[in-house]
Amino acid sequence: MSAAEYENQQQAATLWGDASSNPIERPATADGHAARPHDEAAARPHDEAAAQAEAAGNAAAEHLSPAFPDRAAWGTASKLRAWQVEALTKYFETEPRDFLAAATPGAGKTTFALRLATELLARGTVDRIVVVAPTEHLKRQWADSADRVGIRIDPMFKNGDGMFGRHYQGVAITYAQVGMNPEVHQRITAGGKTLVILDEVHHGGDALTWGDGIREAFSKATRRLSLSGTPFRSDTAPIPFVQYAPDEQGIRTSISDYNYGYGRALKDGVVRPVLFMAYAGQMRWKTRMGDEMSASLGEQVTKDITAQAWRTALSPDGEWMPAVLTAADKRLTEVRRGVPDAGGLVIATDTTTARAYARMLTQITGERPTVVLSDEAAASERIGAFAEGDSRWMVAVRMVSEGVDVPRLCVGVYATSASTPLFFAQVIGRFVRARRRGETASVFLPSVPGLMALAASLELERDHALDRPKDADDGMYNPEDAMVAEANREDRASESLLEVQPFEALDSQASFDRVLYDGGEFGSGGEVGSLEELDFIGIPGLLEPDQVRDLLRARQASQAKRSKGRPAKDGMPRATPDESRPMYMTLKEQRTELARLVSIWSRHSNEPHGAIHAELRRISGGPAVAQASVEQIQKRIDVLRSRIGGRR
Repeated sequence: MSAAEYENQQQAATLWGDASSNPIERPATADGHAARPHDEAAARPHDEAAAQAEAAGNAAAEHLSPAFPDRAAWGTASKLRAWQVEALTKYFETEPRDFLAAATPGAGKTTFALRLATELLARGTVDRIVVVAPTEHLKRQWADSADRVGIRIDPMFKNGDGMFGRHYQGVAITYAQVGMNPEVHQRITAGGKTLVILDEVHHGGDALTWGDGIREAFSKATRRLSLSGTPFRSDTAPIPFVQYAPDEQGIRTSISDYNYGYGRALKDGVVRPVLFMAYAGQMRWKTRMGDEMSASLGEQVTKDITAQAWRTALSPDGEWMPAVLTAADKRLTEVRRGVPDAGGLVIATDTTTARAYARMLTQITGERPTVVLSDEAAASERIGAFAEGDSRWMVAVRMVSEGVDVPRLCVGVYATSASTPLFFAQVIGRFVRARRRGETASVFLPSVPGLMALAASLELERDHALDRPKDADDGMYNPEDAMVAEANREDRASESLLEVQPFEALDSQASFDRVLYDGGEFGSGGEVGSLEELDFIGIPGLLEPDQVRDLLRARQASQAKRSKGRPAKDGMPRATPDESRPMYMTLKEQRTELARLVSIWSRHSNEPHGAIHAELRRISGGPAVAQASVEQIQKRIDVLRSRIGGRR
């Protein structure tokens, strides 16, 4: 589908006619036209100053920047994305007190929330706004966005202030602020008709006191809008004001009032397709007992060895990180041919490694990167300057992992040992925000099983589960290791392990492993700087998703022709993967992959897992999974991959 056809389709899907066809009715003015928000404000008996402020705020709402220039308008307001139209329509059909909107990072949740806020202000449903965000930087980001639509929000409010000034229409606060003194925020909320916007609401369960404080502070709110852009939580802490209901297995899961996932957003052109560039390599380290150990990054070994090999790769003292940063910078150069201001972001584990990575980038590029080490005012200013500029790289310690809006980020390096689905989704969310059709995102990451699984299931939508299945061993139920405020300062993903088995990184060598895209894998590996690596690093930065897939397949085929019959470095014929490892390990990997694909297809088809497995047995033959051979399981995997690929 061409870009023009796509835009026409979206217009047809979202274009609304006269007021009679608009689910959000507005009273008619004297000339017979539907009243605009500020017309209604003037018609209601407010005091003059409040009416003027309200009118200005809602008039400014009509200047919200559109997602794309030709999208259809919602009512008489600014042009919005199709999903925002749908979500607003659904909200105003019933105007519930609580509404949970789950939309993929980069989809435009802030625009949706502020458009909803201006409408509720215009109708007189609410007269003040409270925004609760995870970090200090996001408070200021919300205030800046609200100011652009005429809503004056105070992001500098402190609990000791007691009340915000009359020149503001509300405040932006953090979850930590609410947890420390919920009584202050209860008084603010109860003092007027309040809309509470809970940004990334899953953080409401980060600590027991936070959840209790949020319930106490906002129980009397007139309206509550909860937003989330990532899989809710990895633990079972309940989230305030979120409804739960048992699924088909009896597991209590969260219920979203509106859901807009990455798969649909990708089809709509709202987000970028993501290329995951995986790098493996050989690692050596020394344990506390003085034993020297080695492992190949990404091979099937125990969890503790995987963690230590991963940590060795991320060490600034080895060769793995300089090689990966060099490759990422080459990719950024290629992307900037089509996107001149494209930027890159390195997510580091701690401040020490962040500074070391920054020094490496300076040597590689000749340009000093922006370094963000904490969630402070100065850090926000540095992020803002980077977002508005055209410099190449920024290095940060986790705080840029969620909600921070830097649309020009196109290349990322995942250089942290955090591996929860929640955090991974937050990081990838920094790179998927699309400014125009055709932009692609590239994320470089270590080739370890946990990250590979998360990258392969990027489109899988997840709900928050309060209950833990008896056989939960799918990586989805690992508790968060610290509250978000602490996590933004320091990564603790595997420190408990390293306290038991501390090590000294001795050596690390990088090698190109493969590319993951759209559920498929491409590339046969190769040395850093080889043609096998450059084939994929050199992919243009401006391509439609289908073009990316076609080009990857073409380069995969080209590599297969080059490598056919080529002897290995030791002069021996190349061994197939299955010949180099015990059969039980191959079977375990295949069963894991089959289970992942069944889960994805179940989400799409609404069929239970058991029915899908039964159908696969009917199509492919063979016994149940536990008794199936390598070949039998592979046939079922191929069937599902064909189905999943065919629906995209």
